[in-house]
Amino acid sequence: MSGVVAQAKRIVVKVGSSLVTDEGRGLDHGAVARWADEIARLRRDGRDVVLVSSGAIAEGVRRLGWVTRPRAIHELQAAAAVGQMGLVQAYEAAFAKFGLHTAQILLTHEDLADRRRYLNARTTLRTLLALAVIPIINENDTVTTDEIRVGDNDTLGALVANLIEADVLILLTDQPGLYTADPRKHSDATFVHEARAGDPALEAMAGGAGSALGKGGMLTKVLAAKRAARSGASTVIACGREPDVLTRLAAGEAVGTALVAPPVSLAARKQWLADHVQLAGRLVLDAGAVRALAVEGKSLLPIGVTAVDGDFDRGEVVGCFAPDGREVARGLVNYGAQDAAKIVRRPSAEIESILGYVDEVELIHRDNLVLLG
Repeated sequence: MSGVVAQAKRIVVKVGSSLVTDEGRGLDHGAVARWADEIARLRRDGRDVVLVSSGAIAEGVRRLGWVTRPRAIHELQAAAAVGQMGLVQAYEAAFAKFGLHTAQILLTHEDLADRRRYLNARTTLRTLLALAVIPIINENDTVTTDEIRVGDNDTLGALVANLIEADVLILLTDQPGLYTADPRKHSDATFVHEARAGDPALEAMAGGAGSALGKGGMLTKVLAAKRAARSGASTVIACGREPDVLTRLAAGEAVGTALVAPPVSLAARKQWLADHVQLAGRLVLDAGAVRALAVEGKSLLPIGVTAVDGDFDRGEVVGCFAPDGREVARGLVNYGAQDAAKIVRRPSAEIESILGYVDEVELIHRDNLVLLG
């Protein structure tokens, strides 16, 4: 574990709502100052650092005097707009003491799902890092709805790690790390010091959301580590209240749980495909098509598809599901939903006679398809 952060040159740090807002009592300026101090030290050590910070909605709820987090979308958006002001001011003031500029970047799923906007975001972040600026990233909760949101900042942290090809993702939480079961409910639970990111056993160990303030839980962190590993980024889950936690990790100390990425990572374009949190539609495959994709490395042909779900257009990202419901791949579809539904279970040679035209003989070409482990 000692080498996961010690050798990292580009780091994404995510801090959760309970840490940033002191369990909802308001922005914890002392904690923000400590993280700024540690990140400044990492910068002086020649490392690039991006900070993904929760807390805008929780801070907005406090400023507005609400007792509990609202559920209505318009109230959540209002709380985010109010809270974001305080969040940015706190970070800007904290980093200024170390001579560092910060930049606020608010993202939505649409920013990452659109290839052009994805590349623009990557270029902006890389430019800021080259200028020694600390990007402060949050989901744009003032405009997002359930249909276009990433959903939680653990996932957003993983997406950002993939976006900038970070070496490691550090998820700071109010827990010391991952246990084999919830230690609050199981006295025999043991601490997981290190494991392989993406190991299915980890998801069985992780529980649900543990805070009334945030949306994340240990499961979202395990899934975020699995996502980050696709671009080769390992993940560390550690307690943000540990003294000098970032500095100690960078020095090679074993703090928290390290979920180590396998050595193989996806090419940039396929990483973008894999990173889509929300899909435009679903294609259900028969066993032969699953084998053709997963084992033989072939394209997806219409004859291997048994059902089409969703209202998608040509060129959108759809998921490919096995008969048992597992998502085995996703890719850019060559036909819209209505036309795709007409040609499923039919040989490619019949596409033109059925539709009156033929764009491609495949529903998804293998160059535009990524397998999901």
